[in-house]
Amino acid sequence: MEEKVVYIVGLGLIGASLAMGIRKAHPQVTLLGYNRSQASRDIALKKGIVDKVTADLEEFASQADVIIVSLPVKQTIQTFQQLANIPLKEGVIVTDVGSTKGAIVKAGQEAFNHLPVRFVGGHPMAGSHKTGAASADSTLFENAYYIFTPTVATDPSAILEMKDLLSGIGARFIEVDPIEHDRVTSQISHFPHVLAATLMGQAAAYTEEHSLAGRFAAGGFRDMTRIAESEPSMWTSILLSNPSAVLDRIADFQHRLDQVADMIRQGQEEAIWSFFDQSREERQHMQIHKRGGVESTFDIFVDVPDEEDVILRILELLRGTSLVNIHINEENREDVYGILQISFKTAADQARAEALITEQTDYSVVIK
Repeated sequence: MEEKVVYIVGLGLIGASLAMGIRKAHPQVTLLGYNRSQASRDIALKKGIVDKVTADLEEFASQADVIIVSLPVKQTIQTFQQLANIPLKEGVIVTDVGSTKGAIVKAGQEAFNHLPVRFVGGHPMAGSHKTGAASADSTLFENAYYIFTPTVATDPSAILEMKDLLSGIGARFIEVDPIEHDRVTSQISHFPHVLAATLMGQAAAYTEEHSLAGRFAAGGFRDMTRIAESEPSMWTSILLSNPSAVLDRIADFQHRLDQVADMIRQGQEEAIWSFFDQSREERQHMQIHKRGGVESTFDIFVDVPDEEDVILRILELLRGTSLVNIHINEENREDVYGILQISFKTAADQARAEALITEQTDYSVVIK
């Protein structure tokens, strides 16, 4: 790639991580960054994530060959409108990283259709509970889907150039219609966040009268509500930019809950058994554990006895392997092994860990 100027508008986790990935594959590219927060600007500059920073959107915009807007949905749309009033380079690529695409693509087309701008919507399906430039990670997108959402107005050359520019992030590129993107993500991303937050609210209210509920909350409850800790303003913006698809998923779920309630009221043992058995089979066949969804990881599950230094022994075996997360799925019976869940960023690390633990211990290791 010839020398280009890339302008990252928003130096949060996603924007800063993209900058690091671009730098890795294209060290000759000039990286400029915009962020309102002084702290993020300072970190990005100190770590060499970008070459220059600004708090004035217009300052670097006219220099850029590529502008990547890495902001929440509402701010992204506002930024498009601002960029449309700045004299940009002819043929500049403008793209974004928003979690919903219908509203953003519509706004992008309206803002740039009369300008010599090549616009294409984008969505890297990766993330973390961490935020800000301080948490930037050049491997954040490895093996994750990076979705482009072209329309008939999209210049195909813009997507080709973006794939080349982003070749260092290790993502899997795919093209999806923007409306279909929003339908799919409403089911596998947006609605689950609504469900997790609702379940958390229900449990918190219940705990006021039944305090033991708070003490016993672990295992499945913890896993189901983990994403309830997500950033509120981001998810408010996402839901309000994809309302019809999310409302459709809520209505469908309410109907399914009503069906389960009827089974319970009527004591339909066989139907309830089939309900759980079918969901188990469907989960086993769905590609949930393959990298490509938000915050997806490669996990192993190790049955470990309640003995001193067991976890330290396993971690020592994995020295040199990059771990994403580790936690114990607690059991309430002393005669049952606990389950140590270890998450990795890549399938290679997962396979290496499985082999090491299997070869050097007698613990059962499962990949689900």
